[in-house]
Amino acid sequence: MTAAISAVCIAAGMILGLWLSFGLISQNRAIRRASAAYRSFWRGTPILVQLLIVFYLLPTIGVDVPPIAAATIALAMNTAAFQAEIFRGGLLSIPPGQVEAARMLGIGILSIRVRILIPQMMRLVLPALINETISILKNSSLISVIAVTELMRTSQHVVSVTHRPLEAYTIAAVIYLAMNLVLARAGAYFERRYAVAAAR
Repeated sequence: MTAAISAVCIAAGMILGLWLSFGLISQNRAIRRASAAYRSFWRGTPILVQLLIVFYLLPTIGVDVPPIAAATIALAMNTAAFQAEIFRGGLLSIPPGQVEAARMLGIGILSIRVRILIPQMMRLVLPALINETISILKNSSLISVIAVTELMRTSQHVVSVTHRPLEAYTIAAVIYLAMNLVLARAGAYFERRYAVAAAR
């Protein structure tokens, strides 16, 4: 459950974060300010508070969702703000002359983003993106407070039954560490692949 929720949140956050990153560098002031306001809220408030707000706010506006959906929404919106800032830094590292040349050739803005900007940006931001993925995996332990049965809540249940907190939480820590090591190794692998592709 921990791995599944983290994966969905990272994927959804990546899609939203990409749109948000282009909004942050948009020439339209209203879009730029709205994107900056979103980023400031989700980066500037504790993730635990965000989880509780989403969990209790949705039912008050008539949207009845299970705890797992509320947790996924909150984590996805949180990581989208952090990923947007990561992507924005990557986009600003790309020479603007490439976009100008593409426009002179008559290439549309969507094609420029998909075929020129995003591939280069992903290579530049991959280490930071892996760090954000690891961060979300660790932060997923907080969703136990809204009754989502993931690794941390299961550990708490084991403690309540066995009264052996040290063993239960140590095992949970080892599992989190193992998952994060897998992510780190995967990130290193893709970094090497990108480096080889860029050298050709």
